[in-house]
Amino acid sequence: MEALSVDIERKVRALVDAGYYSSESEVIKNAVISLFRENTELNVTVAIELYKKGEVSLSKAAEIAGMTTIEFKEILRNRGFMREIEAEPTKKMDEKLGKYL
Repeated sequence: MEALSVDIERKVRALVDAGYYSSESEVIKNAVISLFRENTELNVTVAIELYKKGEVSLSKAAEIAGMTTIEFKEILRNRGFMREIEAEPTKKMDEKLGKYL
């Protein structure tokens, strides 16, 4: 595995030396962008993790995953993820309903 990382480092430096990129970090940034563009499952995984941590909203997570909110909800459900929805206490809801009956 170490040989692979040495080989990758050598290739990254060669791209910079050849003038294709201005820095090694630019090569890595471009590689990561390409990785997410080519592997849509990674986008879904990232979206789920960010949503689970509360770092993004449901709609933002769906956008990251490249799908609609409804499609993203389905993915969450299929993966056994239970969404927590805050609701008013039953007593308060009953009081509101009583006003209309």
